[in-house]
Amino acid sequence: MNSRARPIRLSDVAKAAGVSHGTASNVFSRPEIVREEVRERVREAAEKLGYGGPDPKGRLLRAGKVNAIGVATAEPLSYFFDDPFARVVMSGIGKACDRTGAGIALVSAANDEHLAWNIGSALVDGFIVFCLEGGSRLIDLTRERGLPFVALDFGVDDPTIAALGVDDAEGARMAARHLAELGHKRFAILSLEFDDGGHGPASPERARSAVYAGTRDRISGYLDAISGAGVDPASVQIYETLNDEATTHAGLEYFFAADEPPTAILAMSDKVALIALEWLAERGIQVPGRVSVVGFDGVPEGEVSEPPLTTIAQPMAKMGSRAVEIILGFDGTVRREVMAVELVVRNSTAAPGS
Repeated sequence: MNSRARPIRLSDVAKAAGVSHGTASNVFSRPEIVREEVRERVREAAEKLGYGGPDPKGRLLRAGKVNAIGVATAEPLSYFFDDPFARVVMSGIGKACDRTGAGIALVSAANDEHLAWNIGSALVDGFIVFCLEGGSRLIDLTRERGLPFVALDFGVDDPTIAALGVDDAEGARMAARHLAELGHKRFAILSLEFDDGGHGPASPERARSAVYAGTRDRISGYLDAISGAGVDPASVQIYETLNDEATTHAGLEYFFAADEPPTAILAMSDKVALIALEWLAERGIQVPGRVSVVGFDGVPEGEVSEPPLTTIAQPMAKMGSRAVEIILGFDGTVRREVMAVELVVRNSTAAPGS
């Protein structure tokens, strides 16, 4: 004999209260249409049997809509809280969900097996996917759910992937052109990853062939603008970072060990740029007196850094809110939308030697 007690069902409550299953169901879902004495009788029976009410998951699944969005990344869960770009995008997602009453489920995992389980079991109407670059497995798993999803970045030229992004190449051209117009001739680039896990010095040729499209497009934009200003792209120092402190410090040490260190640094994220500002300040290297720094993202921390950071601002919060609109209003159309970026000039850039 099975010693495990069978879960108490709504049908058990209905039988104990002497009412139909439909009446018992209405007591929990539409109590206003049931007479008070019947409601009391059903609730007393439910309390006596230990019935806690209908499973909300089952009710939502039967309705075909759960009114929740999954926000997925192949990065550790801390990414949503630690990365400045992710925090601002999440604020846009959160405000859009507040307006519509939708919930948010953060989906992440330390390994592929857990990621597959978390995406497969998430009770959501669709997914907003972070970190498309290097996250092909994440996209595959999301596709398998058969739910609408939108990637926050293009990453790959796949027209079947709904995506929101910016013109990375044009944003990079704006940044490098700004420095060239100030008169800079010695450039260095603190790059994001070219492919999974790589970091260290790189040639312009290798950088232009990066696997990750966003990195590749930004490198191309930087080098195109530098070349257009009459500077040989081969003279540009490039260091591939992991968008973290250790590899950014290594890149700066590499640049400033050269006989002619750069007077202008193009950082491929504001996070890297802000790390660079701290490193330079600790060593008494004046910004922008000795070296100018330009970031890419437009995170709030850049407004209050010392000095305030010149950057290419993405509409991060708008990207988050627009992604929510696409998921909740999904009509079968695969949308690929490019949002405008803006050069925000602050005090981290000036003419060389100013």
